[in-house]
Amino acid sequence: MTQYGYFLAAEEHGPTELVEQARMAEQAGFSALWISDHYHPWNDAQGQSSFVWSVIGALAQATSLPVQTAVTCPTMRIHPAVVAQAAATSAVLLGEDRFRLGVGSGEALNEHVLGGRWPQAPVRLEMLEEAVTVMRQLFEGHEVSHHGKHYTVENARLYTVPEEPVPIDIAAFGSAAAALAGRVGDGFITMVPDAELVARFRRGSGAGGNSKPVSGGLKVCYGPDADEALRTVHRLWPNMALPGELSQVLPTPAHFEQASELVRPEHLAPSVTCGDDPEKHVAALSAYADAGFDTVYVNQIGPDQRGFFDFYRTKVLPQLTG
Repeated sequence: MTQYGYFLAAEEHGPTELVEQARMAEQAGFSALWISDHYHPWNDAQGQSSFVWSVIGALAQATSLPVQTAVTCPTMRIHPAVVAQAAATSAVLLGEDRFRLGVGSGEALNEHVLGGRWPQAPVRLEMLEEAVTVMRQLFEGHEVSHHGKHYTVENARLYTVPEEPVPIDIAAFGSAAAALAGRVGDGFITMVPDAELVARFRRGSGAGGNSKPVSGGLKVCYGPDADEALRTVHRLWPNMALPGELSQVLPTPAHFEQASELVRPEHLAPSVTCGDDPEKHVAALSAYADAGFDTVYVNQIGPDQRGFFDFYRTKVLPQLTG
């Protein structure tokens, strides 16, 4: 049966608010947490970008829900050996198989900040695959030396590791990345209810593909006035309607703001459920269940977090979970 989690947006809310939202999510009946990992928000209106590993430490004490990064890029801004240490410590803090590391090939918005050249997509996937190899070796708790095409590790050992290696799920939006996720991932992450993409991942995983978890995420904006909710979406998250590879290659929030001047509210309406009609929210989440997702994570856009959690607790989740 599909499970339903809450997606903590670290671009839009500060660390204290994220921890409080996690508490409210558990009280409302959500079964898991995603948390984004960004150096910058997508635009200045969102206005936050707390360090995800510090927030995860707080979440470990504030809630009993499992947590996953959605997603961390372990290739440029932070070396994969350091990401492995952060993930292993998070897994120990959370305990009882409550942490999964979600990884992806990243965006220039977050990863170019140290001045490195932003590679083309095939190179980014190549770097991601090597980074996963390095992290898996380190999760075993043995000394690792690695001299690869993109990364060097010498005499590195993680002493604080969970009993079982941290699962690594890979995010993908296209066929090449989905194939990579099937080949080397413990699970699959995507933001669209695309049954064919799920099938491609499972085919690429071989005989064990059906046992690997598939997770999806979506954004909504609950509120009594659907038009006002859509205006909130347009103010805070117009970047969701940008086409093609723009989200991967634009380097700063200012560039996203410039590109988003082309986005109108009606461009966002088909992809973001707005308002307080529970049937529309149920339908949006059910699309992921119908496409074969194991867990669906929903994020509320805007300030009315408590109203959202009350609405989902009483009107939406009971229809989804029986």
